[in-house]
Amino acid sequence: MNLTNRRDVAADAETDPTTADDHALDMAFELAGREADRMFRSSPTTDAAFLVNKILGPGRVRRAAVRSGDDVEAGIVALWRSYGEARHQSERDRLVLHYAPLVKYVAGRVGTGLPAHVDVADLIQSGIFGLVDAIEKFEPERGLKFETYAMQRIRGAILDDLRSQDWVPRSVRSRARDVERALERLGAKLQRTPTDRELAAELKIGLAELRELYAELQLTSAVALDEVIAPNKGGSSLAESLPDDAAEDPVASLVDQDSRRQLADAIAQLAERDRVVVTLYYFENLTLAEIGKVLGVTESRVCQLHTRAVLRLRTKLNEPGEGEG
Repeated sequence: MNLTNRRDVAADAETDPTTADDHALDMAFELAGREADRMFRSSPTTDAAFLVNKILGPGRVRRAAVRSGDDVEAGIVALWRSYGEARHQSERDRLVLHYAPLVKYVAGRVGTGLPAHVDVADLIQSGIFGLVDAIEKFEPERGLKFETYAMQRIRGAILDDLRSQDWVPRSVRSRARDVERALERLGAKLQRTPTDRELAAELKIGLAELRELYAELQLTSAVALDEVIAPNKGGSSLAESLPDDAAEDPVASLVDQDSRRQLADAIAQLAERDRVVVTLYYFENLTLAEIGKVLGVTESRVCQLHTRAVLRLRTKLNEPGEGEG
């Protein structure tokens, strides 16, 4: 600052003490900046904010911060006034940038109670449209605080976008909430899980209507197959936990193999004629009469041999410890 500027500051001080104080603060910051730059060059690891605070003192730094906040507020008021007069898009965009943190705040609050697969970034994108709409429709002359008005519009835009993506009708969602509240009331009153009849009476509907309502509410229980189960424990997706009905059950396969082995061992221990009857009847699919012709005996005799073989096999398979080893 040269000598002429210092004389101007002195002249202003005689007419406006506030102006003098502001100019003095500007001079102090200019001198502090030069001194901080000199000290920073001599010691590059020194924090610049610490240097300014050390040179000016904490009092002047706080006064500068307050004045900076006041300047921003005055600038926003002037920006609102200019936008209200001309409605330029550039001024609207500056207002959007200034109030953008409101969108992030509201999106975070709304996203707290939503499922994990809902991305907060999508909520913020919807909220930006709500903020733009709030800026375009806000009337400063009515004396309302813009932040309060904008938060309502942002929240409304986010909720509208969520509803548009919901495949479940709003009426079904409303009835689902009614059922949940009724279950909570009855559970607290009865100290147990209420029956369908008690729930229907609480909702003032019939049992048949309640069962129809259950069928409708199944739509609200859909989940994403790629949603991770227990993400904090490194869990897998829901799709990986679904059973494959076409796949072979390894446990059932082992049990079947073991049963076949025990049955083969038991058949091998039968008498020769009993073993022939079992083999021809169960594995060759011959009738009792056909087996009688093969063995040269009557059909009734084959029936007796078959009954005896089955009883012996049943006894053998039911013996304790059979097949263990």
